[in-house]
Amino acid sequence: MPFVTKIDDGAYRVMLERVHGNANPNMFLLNYDEQQLMVTDLVIVPKHFVTADLIEQRPPLRPTARRAGWIGCRIAIQGIPSTGLIRVVKSGVVQSRQSVLNQWHKTLFLRSQRDQKSKGWLVHIMRCIERIGRTEFSLDDVYGFEKELSDAYPDNQHVKAKIRQKLQVLRDNGYLEFVGMGIYKLAVSS
Repeated sequence: MPFVTKIDDGAYRVMLERVHGNANPNMFLLNYDEQQLMVTDLVIVPKHFVTADLIEQRPPLRPTARRAGWIGCRIAIQGIPSTGLIRVVKSGVVQSRQSVLNQWHKTLFLRSQRDQKSKGWLVHIMRCIERIGRTEFSLDDVYGFEKELSDAYPDNQHVKAKIRQKLQVLRDNGYLEFVGMGIYKLAVSS
């Protein structure tokens, strides 16, 4: 069974503070079969994949509510690339410890990105690459997301240069391999 695309969470302002301060926790997503009393899916989302652009503000509670005016948030899980969804249990089958650890370690470089906007760019580029749907792709394929990235980061007037920069960061950290002539290859599989 698939997970929901958005998860209700606590206070919006507090969550943003935690994300910006790198104090947000890792998340665990769990599905279970009530009749068989069994976990069917368990996924870890490392905290370095939760960026501010995934936190959505919910409407304030109504004036008649006990905590009138309180503003909660939702975490948009669909914005996390598949490499950020580490499966511990998949369709009732426990994955090997080594497989889980390998998946965990291959993206730890994101934690070194202290600037949230920079980390957001990297995660967004990872999502774009994933949507290309091939392990080998061209720079022009990623340029195809220029409008989307420009809309997401309106203060950046040099989106193509930023795409190249972030591809280099992904390459330097072993996430991608540069094949040559504007061609890249995923070095890690989801």
